[in-house]
Amino acid sequence: MAGRLIYLIGPSGSGKDSLLDAARPRLGERGCRIVRRVITRSAQAVGEAAQGVSPAQFARMDTEGAFALSWQANGLSYGIPRVIDDWLAAGHDVLVNGSRAHLDQARLRYPRLLVLLLTVGQGVLRQRLIERGRELPADIEARLARNARFTQALIASSGPGLCVLDNSGPLEHTVERLLCCLNAGHSQGA
Repeated sequence: MAGRLIYLIGPSGSGKDSLLDAARPRLGERGCRIVRRVITRSAQAVGEAAQGVSPAQFARMDTEGAFALSWQANGLSYGIPRVIDDWLAAGHDVLVNGSRAHLDQARLRYPRLLVLLLTVGQGVLRQRLIERGRELPADIEARLARNARFTQALIASSGPGLCVLDNSGPLEHTVERLLCCLNAGHSQGA
């Protein structure tokens, strides 16, 4: 039986990288592979453990068919290596840090996609974004408003195959909820 693509999305500051790091051992025990994205930023940039490449390298890789999924966001290019198709065909579940804006395209390519929407309370998210110091207060408020609209629309329009994880509390609780979503997704044939 083929594996399932698990597509983690959520706003910047929701804790996707922290969740992936905390869940990695438990997911590994289940045979679930976590994909390392390719991103056009330096490998030394703060954030997720991604493969950093230049824009020219990314373009060449994309042209050569190195990615199962690729997109642009926030002035950067992102790619999910094509090896995920081999892992899925071999029966492994594969978890990727995806893009909310690329969700429809991912669903078209992977109809059995399980979407994990990582949310966090607006006040918590605001504080995390302020602490990162990357944006002006007005930009943070605009980001929060966009996130609220997207989250409401996704929840309203999505049926089976969506699991909402609130990451406002302890990370260990979010890991447990993630594992419950994966178990429920298997039993529902998602």
